Formats: sequence, C-alpha cells, structure tokens
Amino acid sequence: MSIKENLEQRAEQLALYLIENRATVRAAAQKFGVSKSTVHKDLSERLPLCHRGLWLQVKEILEENKAQRHIRGGMATRRKYKGT
Repeated sequence: MSIKENLEQRAEQLALYLIENRATVRAAAQKFGVSKSTVHKDLSERLPLCHRGLWLQVKEILEENKAQRHIRGGMATRRKYKGT
C-alpha cells in the first residue's frame, strides 16, 4: 500500500469516527494518536479529494463544533475555578 493510500485511508477513518461519535477534532486526534493539525489537514484537504460525500457530512459536524466551541470553553473555565 502506498503512502498516498494510507493517508486517504486515515482521512476516511477519521471522518467515520467523527460522524459516528459526533466527536471533536481534539477527541479524534487523541483516539488516533495524531495531532489536531493532522486531523484538520486530513479532513479539510485530503477527504474532499477522495470522498466528497463523507466530507460533506464531516463539514456539518465541524461547523457545529465551531459554533459550540465558546460554550465548551466557558464550561471548562467554570469547572477550573469552581474546583469540580
């Protein structure tokens, strides 16, 4: 298997994980043992070229996560200062 096929396969696996679990980029990166930058590159650059249908589904999840990001950040800050 060539390197290109491996990258496309990883992009597809990341996409399926994100879709099935409605996961964040950070959670996907941790699960697959890669950096958040790698997940972003795989999903935003490689996936549209090899699996457009998956990319459209992933794009919706990423946009939803981006819209909710400020809420999750506020909750994390609250937990930090409340000590729970």
